[in-house]
Amino acid sequence: MADYLVIVESPAKAKTIERYLGKKYKVKASIGHVRDLPRSQMGINTENNYEPKYITIRGKGPVLQELKQAAKKAKKIYLAADPDREGEAIAWHLATALNIDIHSDCRVVFNEITKDAIVESFKHPRPINMDLVDAQQARRILDRLVGYNISPILWKKVKKGLSAGRVQSIALRLIIEREEEIKRFQPEEYWTIEGEFEKGKKPFSALYYGDGEQKIKLTNVAEVQQVLDGIKGKAFEVTNVVRKERKRNAAQPFTTSSLQQEAARKLNFRAKKTMMLAQQLYEGIDIGKKEGTVGLITYMRTDSTRISETAKTEVLSFIETTYGKEFVATEQKQVKKSTNSQDAHEAIRPTSTMRSPDTLKTVLSRDQLRLYRLIWERFIASQMAPAVLDTMTVDLQNGDVQFRANGSQVKFAGFMKVYIEGTDDQAEETNKLLPAMEIGDTVNSIQIEPKQHFTQPPPRYSEARLVKTLEELGIGRPSTYAPTLDTIQKRGYVTLETKRFVPSELGEIVHWATLEFFPEILNIEFTVKMEQDLDEVEDGRKQWVEVIDAFYKDFEKRVAYADAEMEKIVIKDEPAGEDCELCGSAMVYKLGRYGKFMACSNFPDCRNTKAIMKQIGVKCPDCADGQIVERKSKTKRLFYGCDQYPQCEFVSWDKPISRPCPKCSALLVEKKIKKGVQIQCTKCDYEEAPTQ
Repeated sequence: MADYLVIVESPAKAKTIERYLGKKYKVKASIGHVRDLPRSQMGINTENNYEPKYITIRGKGPVLQELKQAAKKAKKIYLAADPDREGEAIAWHLATALNIDIHSDCRVVFNEITKDAIVESFKHPRPINMDLVDAQQARRILDRLVGYNISPILWKKVKKGLSAGRVQSIALRLIIEREEEIKRFQPEEYWTIEGEFEKGKKPFSALYYGDGEQKIKLTNVAEVQQVLDGIKGKAFEVTNVVRKERKRNAAQPFTTSSLQQEAARKLNFRAKKTMMLAQQLYEGIDIGKKEGTVGLITYMRTDSTRISETAKTEVLSFIETTYGKEFVATEQKQVKKSTNSQDAHEAIRPTSTMRSPDTLKTVLSRDQLRLYRLIWERFIASQMAPAVLDTMTVDLQNGDVQFRANGSQVKFAGFMKVYIEGTDDQAEETNKLLPAMEIGDTVNSIQIEPKQHFTQPPPRYSEARLVKTLEELGIGRPSTYAPTLDTIQKRGYVTLETKRFVPSELGEIVHWATLEFFPEILNIEFTVKMEQDLDEVEDGRKQWVEVIDAFYKDFEKRVAYADAEMEKIVIKDEPAGEDCELCGSAMVYKLGRYGKFMACSNFPDCRNTKAIMKQIGVKCPDCADGQIVERKSKTKRLFYGCDQYPQCEFVSWDKPISRPCPKCSALLVEKKIKKGVQIQCTKCDYEEAPTQ
């Protein structure tokens, strides 16, 4: 019989840890929280210091009973939940349910599930940290007070099934504000002039810069023509050459948010999927008879980029052996911490540098391997020497017309040998060599071509961009980003179109109702201050009851006012202007969970529904009578066609735009390419610079 009982959250984790600890230890799983606030009621006594009413979570009775039976037989019980606020709260709830003294050395924490880390952590058990528990309780109670007060009002005044929350409401606000920016945006015309030049027999390109004294922006064709008229002959003089050596540093190891962003950019993973896979890699994978089940990465919910000295020693040795001494970072990187960073544990890294992704191909699923490779390569690169690039800028002059050529070459790859961080605009570091040139040299122009462009509206938020913005603003925590993005989609407040968030009509209704009656919930400064207060609770500098009370006194008044004054928003069924093909009754527009659709007004006797064909504001280029509308194929792929189909059979996978090609007046479309979206002509070779 085992002398010691260890309780963790997940069965996978329990299995891994039990093997490391030996026969004297029995490891069982609580399968997450065992107690929580009731779902059927508020569960908070606002008259008595916001005392929470905790109950056993439905379905967890048998789990808790099994843990109680095991606890009776054990000489000592250790609570080994995750090393964060949530894990500390789970340990506290378990201690309360199992009558364990929270002041005893019952709590064990570790940042990675490896034999050395587990054995070492059991040498240093500690009491439960009530500051951490209070910070989690405060957040849970605060979110319950907001959600369970605002949501019923939205149900009553707008539509059943709606909700509002601190972080999700800010995320929705950002998406809606960006959409408004896009609607207000007025494109401005601008031109570039690209020249192809030759030095000796070596070609290179340069862009029009100005008149030799200042940079000049070209806004119309007349200004372009004036520049072209000023060029006399093909000979250009080299008037300036600037050579510089530029260093580029590696990105820091992953935090939760940077992992979510990079996995979205490079692997096309949603935040929820990234966290699910990271959890699996952390809890343990069976990698064969020699080592058995082992955790492959450190804990995946962290704000910190710090790494342990042991990990640093191992990775530096690996870099020197694998790539050479010159690739080892010689300077100690300064770890930058954000103001709201929680530095309780390390960055996300492999538990052993020696477990390269190639050695794990047979034991990991395709997606597990891709995420592990991303984490492994980022960590290795973070401890490597900077890349060194030779850059060269050359000015070319012909009369009052100046062109500028820029070139760069990787002199020393450094960390770039292993990994290069992704960017939202998909920009890539490429070698662009210029021929050797000195001041006074003469080069000849081969071709000079003007190009018309139009400024682009700000891009809609992708998951990566939204996570980055929330983090920069100080809204939410690593553990909240994935569920927040999931919630606003499940509620039907936003949809994902070409991997970008678009607010629905329902989302806008909820946003404006919340903004009018609960402005503090959508106030970024207010929300950031609340996050800081919760951090101070965690640090023991504030009492959680005081933080909640300071918020609730004013909030309670707003709830009463909204309940009395908010007008009921009736989402009327608009006539669709056509009859039902099944029964002849009028069709109407209805607002559903996923936006508007057409339905028969004779519901429930007739249940006919149709998708709405969304016009994009472009006339059909084939028949000139119809409008281009969005359609979906049988595989749900978006395409564009004429609303006069089948009379007109125009179709396009690429989105048409309203303005014609400036060269041939044919149809312009938005073409998806690797670097983003590029406007191209469907007939001639006209194209514009890619945008995100």
